[in-house]
Amino acid sequence: MQVKAALLRQEAAAFSLESVELESPRANEVLVSIAGVGVCHTDVKVQHGHRPVPHPIVLGHEGSGVVEEVGSAISKVQPGDHVVLTYNSCGICPNCQNAQAAYCDDVMALTFGGQRPDGSSPLSQGGEVIHGYYFGQSSFADYAIATERNVVKVRPDVPLELLGPLGCGIQTGAGTVLNSLAAEVGSSILIFGTGSVGLSALMAAVVAGCTTIIAVDTNQQRLDLARELGATHAINGAETSDIIKVVQEICPGGVNYSLDTTGNPDVLRQAVECLKVLGVCAHVGGGSADAEVQIPMRHLFFGRTLRGVVQGDSVPDVFIPHLIDLFIGGRFPFDRLVSFYGLEDINQAVADMHDGKTIKPILKNR
Repeated sequence: MQVKAALLRQEAAAFSLESVELESPRANEVLVSIAGVGVCHTDVKVQHGHRPVPHPIVLGHEGSGVVEEVGSAISKVQPGDHVVLTYNSCGICPNCQNAQAAYCDDVMALTFGGQRPDGSSPLSQGGEVIHGYYFGQSSFADYAIATERNVVKVRPDVPLELLGPLGCGIQTGAGTVLNSLAAEVGSSILIFGTGSVGLSALMAAVVAGCTTIIAVDTNQQRLDLARELGATHAINGAETSDIIKVVQEICPGGVNYSLDTTGNPDVLRQAVECLKVLGVCAHVGGGSADAEVQIPMRHLFFGRTLRGVVQGDSVPDVFIPHLIDLFIGGRFPFDRLVSFYGLEDINQAVADMHDGKTIKPILKNR
């Protein structure tokens, strides 16, 4: 079938909306009509070559939509089901078998390889291969092919175009607090960065019952939103010379938990140094491939922990519906983070996210 897709033809180029051919789903695949797809910072990093991919390619990995057709081996969903598309995984490696699919042995190839495991792509244009299968979906399009492993069936009484970011960025922030850190009622947490991941973590901290929630950023508007969403304290890093001192004044001895969403080595060190004894710091910011961080050994010695987290350690089939239930119940208002654009406005959406005008752009198809 002919579909519209936003193509990235070369590194650092703008996206171009073009018509491409999309194959019918194979036995283990699902064809999804995309209602909306979030734009993630990972997409922008790939666009600018910070994570290598083959070109031309269709990106997009926070899709949501309606199942149109299923392959012969599919039993999880059927045509008409509402679904969120999330990260892909092999399903057979030890981590996948242990419900830790975000740490799949083949995660890099399945995420950034731009092809199926057999080397083919479901996308083409006049005989030219267009690389797809990015995160197992390539959902910067009006239709996408996904796999049974990375489609999550969701309740049909929620605006479908809103739900895509639950498949990556929002799942990452919320899952880090609720799953990875398992923050307890009455605990304290410090969150560096108030983008979509950081604010999702903040809302999850409210759900978890944290009583001290400190947000740090250099964007005052986002800090104001953080206070509205439940932060008990907001620190503007551009106006504060010693963040560690300020945190110690709020929480003598340090915080129970900290979260770095920035990928900045200096910020990550601060996140660790703000921990109290036995505190845990989660790093979800990624950072550049060659970035290094120096942590004082004496600080880690006293039972403090630093760990990396991917996709919030979530089992998407369980966690995404849980977040939707929290949203319906008024306890997880992630719609406050969202701005809608048409698929044809993808370059404007990327620019607005880069400039801090938009926290989480979603490209709508209907």
